[in-house]
Amino acid sequence: MTQRSKADKAEGTIDKVAGKVKEVAGKATKDRELEGKGKAQQSKGHLKSAKGDLKDAAKPRH
Repeated sequence: MTQRSKADKAEGTIDKVAGKVKEVAGKATKDRELEGKGKAQQSKGHLKSAKGDLKDAAKPRH
């Protein structure tokens, strides 16, 4: 696992957690915009995590 793939995965996890908090807060306050921003941030987090996984998969194995 490379440093950059670890960083991508860590950033992805942070975005997923922060997005979930926003989504839940938006639902609780009936703020559709905040809920939508939370869902979008979670999607961004999933993409970053997948990017890290892809980097690991593309790394040559010895």
